[in-house]
Parts: sequence; C-alpha cells; structure tokens
Amino acid sequence: MGSSSQGSAAVAAAAQVDLCALDFIPVFAKEMIAGGVAGAFSKTAIAPLERVKILLQTRTSEFGSLGVLKSLKKLRQHDGVKGFYKGNGASVLRIVPYAALHFMAYERYRCWILNNCPSLGTGPLVDLLAGSASGGTAVLCTYPLDLARTKLAFQVNSSDQLSSALKRASPQPTYGGIMDVFRGVYSEGGVRALYRGVGPTLMGILPYAGLKFYIYEGLKTHVPEDYKNSVTLKLSCGAAAGLFGQTLTYPLDVVRRQMQVQNQQQHGQFGGPRITGTFQGLMAIKQTQGWRQLFAGLSLNYIKVVPSVAIGFAAYDTMKHLLKIPPREK
Repeated sequence: MGSSSQGSAAVAAAAQVDLCALDFIPVFAKEMIAGGVAGAFSKTAIAPLERVKILLQTRTSEFGSLGVLKSLKKLRQHDGVKGFYKGNGASVLRIVPYAALHFMAYERYRCWILNNCPSLGTGPLVDLLAGSASGGTAVLCTYPLDLARTKLAFQVNSSDQLSSALKRASPQPTYGGIMDVFRGVYSEGGVRALYRGVGPTLMGILPYAGLKFYIYEGLKTHVPEDYKNSVTLKLSCGAAAGLFGQTLTYPLDVVRRQMQVQNQQQHGQFGGPRITGTFQGLMAIKQTQGWRQLFAGLSLNYIKVVPSVAIGFAAYDTMKHLLKIPPREK
C-alpha cells in the first residue's frame, strides 16, 4: 500500500512539473507549435490529392484529360504508392514553418489591430485583415520551400511512349531532393529564381487567408456556447471557409504553378508565351489553353480543401487547448 501511494504521488508530482513547464513557454511560441503541428497533420492527410492537383494544373498533355481517380491510378502505375507522397517531405518542411508563422502572426496581428485601430471595431473585419497580413508574412518567409515542393511533385517517372517523346522534346532536370532543387534553381537565376511565381501567390493568399479566418471565426460566433468546442463544428466551419476562399482565388494558384515549372518545359508545350506576371499569365492561359485551364484541378481541390482546412483549424484549436493557450483578446 505504501509503495502504491508513493508511486501515485510520484506520477502526480511529474504531472505537476509538466504542467508548470508549459507555463514557462511564451504564448507566441505555443501558438507556433500549435500551428506547425496542425499544418503538418493536415498536409500529410491530403498529400496524394495535392500531388494529383499539381499534375492536373501543369501537365495537361498527360493528365489534363484524366479525372481524379484515373490520375491517381496512372500515378500509382508510374511511381508506385510512394509516388503519392513524392514532394510531401518538402511540403511538410514548408508547411510546418508556414502554418506556425501563419497562425502565430494572425494572433499577433489581431491583437495589434484591436489595440491600435479601435475604429475598426472587434468584428470579422479584424479577422479578415489579420488573416491577410499573416498569410502574406508566412508566404514571404517560406516561398522557396513551396517552389521546391512543386518541382519535386511535378516529376513523374513515366515509361509510356507519350511521356518518353515529351522528355526527348523537352528535357527536364531531375531533382533528388530539396537541396538539389535549391542548387539547380539558384544556378538558373540566383535568389530571384527561388521566388518565381511569388506575385500570383501573394495575390492569391492575401484574400484567401483573410477570407478563411473571416468565415471560420464568423461562423463560430453564430453558434451556441455549448457547441463552440465541438470538433464536428470546427471541421464544418473550416470546410466552409476553405471551399469559399479557394473558389475565389484558384485561378491565381494555377498561374503560380505554371510559373514555377515553366523552366522545365518547352514554352510552346501549351502553345503559349512564357508567363512573366500575374495578369499577363491569366490572359495567356485563357487565350492559349482556354478558360477551363484556369480551373484545372478545382474539383480535386474541393475534395482536398474540405479535409485540409477543416483538419487544420480543428487541430490548431485542439493544440491550443492542450498547450493551455489563454483565450484570445476580444
């Protein structure tokens, strides 16, 4: 009995020590940890759909006429099951600092706006502005990792005659990893090349990030207090936020992807000029590939956005609870 009581006391003491240790972690660091875990968890869950989306956006000659299921099947034939997660290492490596910065910066920007711009009130407009600013901050800090992820996901180990002919007509460099991509891209155009496509990215992420937080936080405020901690509610609000935001900004994402990989292709592969800017890219794709290409992979994006954004928000709120982050300022 004595030893049992001592053991229970030791466990309780250890729990007390762990609890106190959390109190020494700054709030912003807790927010970064919560955001990073949420980002990694959500990205890995939808990695196969993310890779197929990139292929639908950029490799119209091989995947443009295929649906989601046929694209997944063809990808498995070429690269095997591991092919579904090709580039996911770069994706997770990017999303952890991106999500950490995104969520933490959102909380910090939100507090700053509330404290310094009282005329804006405390409504959803604050979430819209804070979300947009945090999205832009996170993109600028992590964009080269997104470029590496896209280039790795763009590679397909094709063996059919069509793909072989395309490779002969338009030889592409083969990258073995993230650092290999950085070296290759840097040798092509220096630091500026590492940010190829950042313009469309910012134009897309600023409204998307803002709308995402605007819709998510707005929906949460219109539900009874008893349901605010419901995981189902968080998933539903996150899904709605992702679907609406992505629909409005998706064409800019297509321009970004084609700008990121165009140095690997013949400029005439799509029958159009080289994309050099956001609006020029939108017009060039519409004129040479058709307006439908601006929404290539959108149906797949709907499929992946629902679990991705929903899981991301739900995981972030859960991590905030586990890390005992205090309620945000109203």
